[in-house]
Amino acid sequence: MSGLVIAGLFFGLLLFLIFARMPIGLAMLVCGLLGSYTIFGRWAPVFAQLKHHAFETFSSYSLSVVPLFLLMGAFAMKGGLSEALFRAAAAWLGHRRGGVAMAGVGASAGFGAICGSSLATAATMGRVALPELRKHGYSGALATGSLAAGGTLGILIPPSIILVIYAILTEQNIAKLFVAAMIPGLLAALGYMITVAITVRLNPDDAMRTPRLPLMARLKALGEIWPVVAIFVVMIGGMNMGVFTPTEGAAFGAAGTGLVAALRGKLGFAALIDCFRSTAASTGMIFFIILGAGSFNSFLAITRLPVFAADWVGGLAVAPVMVLVVILLIYLVFGCVMDSLSMILLTVPIFFPIIMTLDFGLTPEETALWFGILVLIVVEVGLITPPVGMNLFIINSMAPGVSMMQTYRGVIPFVASDIIRTGILIALPPLTLGLVWLLF
Repeated sequence: MSGLVIAGLFFGLLLFLIFARMPIGLAMLVCGLLGSYTIFGRWAPVFAQLKHHAFETFSSYSLSVVPLFLLMGAFAMKGGLSEALFRAAAAWLGHRRGGVAMAGVGASAGFGAICGSSLATAATMGRVALPELRKHGYSGALATGSLAAGGTLGILIPPSIILVIYAILTEQNIAKLFVAAMIPGLLAALGYMITVAITVRLNPDDAMRTPRLPLMARLKALGEIWPVVAIFVVMIGGMNMGVFTPTEGAAFGAAGTGLVAALRGKLGFAALIDCFRSTAASTGMIFFIILGAGSFNSFLAITRLPVFAADWVGGLAVAPVMVLVVILLIYLVFGCVMDSLSMILLTVPIFFPIIMTLDFGLTPEETALWFGILVLIVVEVGLITPPVGMNLFIINSMAPGVSMMQTYRGVIPFVASDIIRTGILIALPPLTLGLVWLLF
């Protein structure tokens, strides 16, 4: 059999194992090892390749940023920073029509700046904001839909673990990717708030107004979140100015967030150990997925599937933008059944060479940065796309009395907002690259 046929067979086997509920890291590792054995015909080169890949990957300095960002998010959750963010956002927006839902979106954006995980952002903000939304008379559809959408800001607002992995896979500058994600992330938060405003005007019964707080009360609530702002500005600003590397910036963020949590009296010894334990468990899961993806992608490289795919697409008489749209649609479909990290690790080694052969009027680095942000956006849209978006299940499980159909109905306007925003970013690459051009 040819390499392409073998690649197709084992890619099909991988999808079957994923749908059969095998952990995706294990599924990729098994298919990668068996596929390489099928080509080599013996185990010695397969295990030699696995040993080399494991050492090369896990000794990478860049990858050390992952547990540090995870630890920062754990400290933020234990330290009650999510509650402070929501209180501040609600104090300034709550009196508007749909304002409490807007506050949930704004707090999700702020928490995403110190968390880096979409699912963790959705779960945390759901626990904090959902009771308030229901108490103020918001419908189950709007309450769950807005928070599920807000959760996707967790990995779009820098820092983002997924962007770190993408940067390592494609050999791009992590700091530049963080900068490129800032305007799309802010546009996402703004788009969700506009969606809330339109929804409550079309369906006035979905939300109620809350009384406007006095100015001093609003300023006090704002004062409670200055540590979050300070940590974000110093961490991201320091990386962009070359004061420290992304790993050093993540270490500063973790230390700063831990100090804030301790000063707030929320980080005792038991909570500290719990943060370390959850960070270790999440890091182990992510690293195992990376190992499995590396094994499977090494197998694909042996079959030369990425090279053949790039050459084939390059020979088509199709506009580059159409190729990009098709790839993004594939990501959108996969996002409904796979987590974002697994999808990035599995598909980027195949799709990235294809994109780099196309002419979008940008330099290779600009194309790589732009494509990374677009992929991140559509992957996150998959997390809220019915019927199997992961964020939808997380939020709905925290909302007793709200049916899954209500959550589906509530999130549809936010999916439409995402699709419109993605189209704008495809048509206007400077929206993604403008800050990169300005700062670098």
